[in-house]
Amino acid sequence: MSRSDDWYQTPQGEPRGFIESRKLEEVWFHTGTACNLACPFCLEGSKPGDNRLQQIRLADVEPFIHEALTLGAQQFSFTGGEPFVNKDFVRILATALSYRPCLVLTNATTPLIKRLHQLAPLLKQSYSLHFRVSLDHFDEVQHDAGRGQGMFKLALEGMRHLYGMGFTVSIAHQAITNCDAAVVTNRFQEVLTAHGLPGDLHRIEFPEFHSPASQVNVPVITPHCMNTYQTEQTRQHFMCAFSRMVVKQAERMRVYACTLVDDDPDYALADTLTDSLAIPVSLKHHRCYSCFRYGASCSEYRSPASVTVP
Repeated sequence: MSRSDDWYQTPQGEPRGFIESRKLEEVWFHTGTACNLACPFCLEGSKPGDNRLQQIRLADVEPFIHEALTLGAQQFSFTGGEPFVNKDFVRILATALSYRPCLVLTNATTPLIKRLHQLAPLLKQSYSLHFRVSLDHFDEVQHDAGRGQGMFKLALEGMRHLYGMGFTVSIAHQAITNCDAAVVTNRFQEVLTAHGLPGDLHRIEFPEFHSPASQVNVPVITPHCMNTYQTEQTRQHFMCAFSRMVVKQAERMRVYACTLVDDDPDYALADTLTDSLAIPVSLKHHRCYSCFRYGASCSEYRSPASVTVP
């Protein structure tokens, strides 16, 4: 697949920084950009009926699951949209769980709650299933300002059901920068315990990633940057070093470098996981800088490595 000149060099003509993939540890599947909500800050631009990325089916996924296993993948992860809008999703999940542990990113509201009865049998599968729920703020009003009235309580209800059934749960939100970190931690703990959940659930904070196709002015990343502020060890904590994401576009399955760059066709690396691993990944996307600068990562398979950048 041909790529733009921007893949290889900066606007100033300097070479780009790249990440080499050593091995495949985690495979992400994008279930489609359709969602029951239309959050203005959504990283995928998802909304009801959206088909920028099409809904995957079990027949689409199975070849990639088997290929991933031959390459040594240790986890399958799923994102959307809202995965539970996809009518085939529980079947996909059941298949994946027969081979490896799975992570699902969800808003834990109506689509999930309506299908809780379908999830119970998955507790008997060979491998474990973990859910990460988007809880944007510890304050109900601020959460619902972006997701709609009542969504805060509904998400917590969904989490409580999942936890009560025996699944493990974590939460994710954008960093709340106008509040002391200790206060944020305490307030989330209060909310969780008030709704019958452990106050110490794992919590992931993300920097600002901006909406799809945004033109964001961030510092360029060159080989000098990679060697000055990163090491061989920290470079292996970039998601594109150990994972790939599979999406469906225009009836075609494609392998992207990671979960955050599917708005740029340059990052559609190949049609197979095997071929995608042979392609060094350019750090030209503005979201790459968030990974480089802040150690951001969508993965819970491997913790991001922190670095110091002036």
